Amino acid sequence: GGHSYGGRQATLLVSGEPQAADGLLLLSYPLHPPKKPDQLRTGHFPKLTKPAFFVHGTRDPFGTIEEMRSALALIPAPHAMLQVEGADHGLAPKKGVAEWCAKVAQEFQTFIDGDIARGAAGRGSSATAAR
Repeated sequence: GGHSYGGRQATLLVSGEPQAADGLLLLSYPLHPPKKPDQLRTGHFPKLTKPAFFVHGTRDPFGTIEEMRSALALIPAPHAMLQVEGADHGLAPKKGVAEWCAKVAQEFQTFIDGDIARGAAGRGSSATAAR
């Protein structure tokens, strides 16, 4: 996985070479360039066959939460999104960094332990974290 462009590159790699990773943790996926929602970067999403966990801020100019939800519906693999209230593309809170990191880790672990560990085809869950 990765943050922003790194996450995009990871999804591109795994969509073409699924054996490259067991799953993806994607922070602030750049769904489209700021103020250009018609330039979606999702053409490869239907080829993602590995679990993907997205962390996205509610003020991220690279995609709204609703745009992200629509885009994630294209992914056939289990996926989830943790939305971070008030966060922009950087995701970093002004205070409580340790707590924020713990929340992301907890939600990611819950995702992995849930549908994925049981082999179920769970798709499209969502959670919200405060910064």
